[in-house]
Amino acid sequence: MISMLRKPATWFLMGIVLIVLTVGLPKQLAAAPVPVYIAQGTVQSEIGKGLSANPAQLPPLPYAYDALEKAIDAETMKIHHDRHHKAYVDNLNNALKKYPQLQGRTIEAMLRDLNNVPSDIRNTVRNNGGGHLNHTMFWEIMSPTGGGQPTGNIAQEINKTFGSFDDFKKQFNAAGGQRFGSGWVWLVRNKQGQLQIATTANQDSPIMEGLYPILGNDVWEHAYYLRYQNRRADYLNSWWDVVNWNEVNRRAQVKTQA
Repeated sequence: MISMLRKPATWFLMGIVLIVLTVGLPKQLAAAPVPVYIAQGTVQSEIGKGLSANPAQLPPLPYAYDALEKAIDAETMKIHHDRHHKAYVDNLNNALKKYPQLQGRTIEAMLRDLNNVPSDIRNTVRNNGGGHLNHTMFWEIMSPTGGGQPTGNIAQEINKTFGSFDDFKKQFNAAGGQRFGSGWVWLVRNKQGQLQIATTANQDSPIMEGLYPILGNDVWEHAYYLRYQNRRADYLNSWWDVVNWNEVNRRAQVKTQA
């Protein structure tokens, strides 16, 4: 063995082995899948880690375009996801190219701290980062098997806060109907840990106001106009038929854990 180690060829072969071990291994590790929370086929950010901007990615729909026909037609789903949501992702990534240091931050972190986002891209991050975050949640809180009465802890919280699910729906739909122009209507948890109904304009996220979104409905016209035209109230009523209460419960618990 000692005589073999004295030979140059042996040392050369050992060097090759060391290079393979030290260089090849990280490549294998880099290619390994990162464990993330999976909800109905959609990759979702892990609890507490937020939505990545490095780069932002359009999540696939967790169901077929026509899967929510009880409330939303297939053509609307296709346009909404493939064009509108994709545009938010593309616009955000293009803006962040100028400031690569921001790509290490989550979407949530940038939206909570907009004053520290460079002024020339601040509105772009607000509108498109918010659009990306809002829509990523939106696809996940709907399901072909959704609808009906809420279940789990969120059902108890809704009854305690609003009196009943029917009363909650009336207040939620009224807030969504009164939201002038484009925006969202939300069920959020406030800073005191209580449930409340809120609305935001355009693609603003409740997290910008220190609120945590548990449930949200998009009331931009592109979310419903092909089927409902100007009848936003009909859309708001039908939308409850596809709400994914399992995911709503998960979101309600995430804030408690955080």
